Amino acid sequence: MPVRSSLAPSVVDFGGSGRPIVLLHGLMGRATTWWRVARWLTSYGHVVGLDARAHGRARRRGSWRTEEFADDVADLVADLDAGPAVLIGHSMGGLHAWVTAARAPQLVDAVVTEDMAPDQRGKTVDAWRSYFEAWPVPFRSLAHVSEFFGDLGDYFVECVEERDDGYHLIADLEDLYAIASEWGRRDYWDYLDAVRCPMLVIEAEHTSMPPGQQAEMARRARNGRHLVVADAGHVVHHDQPEVYRGAVEAFLSELDSR
Repeated sequence: MPVRSSLAPSVVDFGGSGRPIVLLHGLMGRATTWWRVARWLTSYGHVVGLDARAHGRARRRGSWRTEEFADDVADLVADLDAGPAVLIGHSMGGLHAWVTAARAPQLVDAVVTEDMAPDQRGKTVDAWRSYFEAWPVPFRSLAHVSEFFGDLGDYFVECVEERDDGYHLIADLEDLYAIASEWGRRDYWDYLDAVRCPMLVIEAEHTSMPPGQQAEMARRARNGRHLVVADAGHVVHHDQPEVYRGAVEAFLSELDSR
């Protein structure tokens, strides 16, 4: 049964029962990229995913401040009306998770953040443009998408849609550039310092985030812990799914034993 929310149709109900577990995707992604993770998470609660504004089935909105994304997450948890949620976020979604926890602590029981740092000031999206704009869009088929992205092919298959001339990224690149450009202009340490719930910080061995920051996040959090996952790139839950699962399951089990 679809979740009743003011954010519909951008909410995906993966099933399960009990406490809410909300999955928040990274830039360019969408809720359904969490499918494999959501399958085992349903043993721990009612799992839902949210398409962030400008992504997936979410309505395109012309304002991209991090606080507005976090407000959307808070609105979803309030709509679920089942108590505070565990927020699990990858990259951009991790940022939205801890900002939500800081701004609406009554709605958040715990946070898992995957490969995202609070301070990327000075970075620009200029380096991304030539790479993204060199993609062979439109892709001719889903098999073409999968082939082009290699190991992450199944992830990106979820991020495209079919149009008359082939397959295109669902999200608009100019919107994505606008969202990410904010990260190069400001830092989010104040929000991190305001988080009072338990936090698990999962870092990729081959992260592109500034060095040391994710370990510092766990040190500064009131109930933080930090894990570096060997042989993993930015999408840790894809590259090392069993290690990721073990870490998250252990974290959730500790929450249950409180």
